[in-house]
Amino acid sequence: MNSKIIKINSVSFFAGFIFAIGLAISGMTQPQKVIGFLNFSDWDPSLLFVMVGAICVHMVAYPLVRKRSSPLFDVQWHVPDRKDITSRLILGSALFGLGWGLGGFCPGPGLTTLATGDLRTIIFVGSMIVGMILFKKTEIYLKF
Repeated sequence: MNSKIIKINSVSFFAGFIFAIGLAISGMTQPQKVIGFLNFSDWDPSLLFVMVGAICVHMVAYPLVRKRSSPLFDVQWHVPDRKDITSRLILGSALFGLGWGLGGFCPGPGLTTLATGDLRTIIFVGSMIVGMILFKKTEIYLKF
């Protein structure tokens, strides 16, 4: 295998590993934390602190990283440049939020928690994968 590919995969694995540890430490791999954040009658603000912490790190790190002419392991930046709000964006966001609220997971914590073998997590991740496959198969028919 090419040494550059090994290096890229190693860095990707390390970044994902750090992300998974952060999710576990912050409690975001526990669906009751997410559902508690969305429950207005018995609100758990811990997810808000995780979000604010991530935003603060991003606000400092992103401008510093973007000063580079390219990423470490690529020749150019791959940053989306679309700024329009489309019906696909609205529908996708609504479906994401619905799945997040009902399941208590978003994809990252879902995949991280999959290692526990919890049946609810397996069902969530399985449903997520089926949804992605169905979207790919039907995307050409979606005209919105």
